[in-house]
Amino acid sequence: MVRSRLAGVTAPDKTWDSDAFRTRIQATLDEFVGEQARRLEPLGDDAARLVAEARRSVTGGKRFRAAFCFWGFNAVRDSAGNGQGLVRAAAALELLHASALVHDDYMDDSDVRRGRPATHKSLETSHREHGWRGDPQQYGAAGAILLGDLLLCWSDELFRTCGLDHSVVRDGLELFDTTRSEVIAGQFLDVSSQARGESDVETAMRVLRYKSAKYSIERPLHIGAALAGGGSETQEALSDFGLPLGEAFQLRDDLLGVFGDSEVTGKPAGDDLSEGKRTVLVALALDGASARDAKVLDALLGTELTPEGVRELQRIIEDSGAHSAVEKTIDELTGRALDALARAPITHAARGVLGTLATAATQRVL
Repeated sequence: MVRSRLAGVTAPDKTWDSDAFRTRIQATLDEFVGEQARRLEPLGDDAARLVAEARRSVTGGKRFRAAFCFWGFNAVRDSAGNGQGLVRAAAALELLHASALVHDDYMDDSDVRRGRPATHKSLETSHREHGWRGDPQQYGAAGAILLGDLLLCWSDELFRTCGLDHSVVRDGLELFDTTRSEVIAGQFLDVSSQARGESDVETAMRVLRYKSAKYSIERPLHIGAALAGGGSETQEALSDFGLPLGEAFQLRDDLLGVFGDSEVTGKPAGDDLSEGKRTVLVALALDGASARDAKVLDALLGTELTPEGVRELQRIIEDSGAHSAVEKTIDELTGRALDALARAPITHAARGVLGTLATAATQRVL
C-alpha cells in the first residue's frame, strides 16, 4: 500500500543527499558544542566532563527532525542563499531531541543509548572510578538532569542565533516554544499513565502524539515553513501530512523497542518491555491476548526480564495479533500522509524528498 501511494508523489530531487545533510548537521552541532566548551572552560574539569557528555549525546542519529525542518522551509521556497542559517535552525531541533533522550533514559532507567552507556550510567561509572563520596547513582541522576537542561537551553540559543532574519526567527520561535512545551508535557503524560498502569489504546495514542509524533515530524515541518514565511494554508497542509506520519513513525519505534535487533538498534532486545512502556502495541496486546497471557504480560511489564522472559512476552504480543495490527496501522497512517502530501500546495522538490523521508521514517529497522 505504501509503495502504491508513493507512485502519486513526485520523484525526489536528485540534488538531495541525506548522508551529506546528516554530516552537515553533525558538523554544525560539533562547532556549536565547541563554542560552548570554550565558554565553559574557566569552570574546569567538571564542566569539561559535562560538555563531553553533551558531545556524545549529539553524536549520531537519523536527523529526521532536522531534515523535516529543512524541507518544511523548502516546501515554501528554495533555501538557496539561506543555507547555513537554516541548517543551524534545523540543528537546534536535534539539541531538543538530545535533551529529551537524556531525560527519557534516566526516567526509564535505560542503560544504553545508541550502543553507548546512557548519560546517567556513564556519570555513575565515572563517580565509582574516581572513588568519590556519596551515592554514584544520585550523581549520575543529577548529571543527567542537568545535561538535559543544558541541551534544552542550547537548543534555544542555537535557534535564536541561527543567522536568519530576526522577523522569521521570531515566528519560528513561537512554534519552537510550543514544541518544547508539548514534548515535556507529553513526557509527563507517559510517566503518569505508567504510574496508573493504564493500557488503553486511546491513552497510549495521546501519549504517542504529544511525546513523539508532533515534535518528531509535524512541528519541525511547521517551524521550517514559518522560517520561510509560510502561511496558515501551508501549515495546515503540512499537518495533514506530518501528524499521521509522526504517529506511524512512533508506532514503528514501538515495534522496534520490542522486536528490534539489539545489534542494529543499539538497545537491548525487548528494552521497552523491561522499562514498562504502556504503548499502543501493549494496549492492543492486552486487549487481544487470552486472559492468562494478558495477566502474564501485565505482571511482567516493567520488571527485570531474562532473555527467556523477553521471548515469552514477544510471543504473547505476537499471538494476540497486536504486532500485525500495529503494522496495519502504520501502513494506513503512512498512506494517509502520502495522500495529503500528493495534494499539498508545496514545491516540486519538497514533495519528492518528503515522500522519501516518509518511507525512511516508517519502514526503518533502527
